[in-house]
Amino acid sequence: MKKLSIVFSTLLLITACAPEVGSEAWCEAMKEKPKGDWTATEAKDFTKHCIF
Repeated sequence: MKKLSIVFSTLLLITACAPEVGSEAWCEAMKEKPKGDWTATEAKDFTKHCIF
């Protein structure tokens, strides 16, 4: 039970640090990421939120 609690807490902290899709921080991170590493969803979201 203790291990499960630690794993859950770690996952919560990791996901809390990721910028929200469409935010200025997310757009900047995507600009720095090589375009070959983008997923189709990331490319669509980048176009929707950062270009238009």
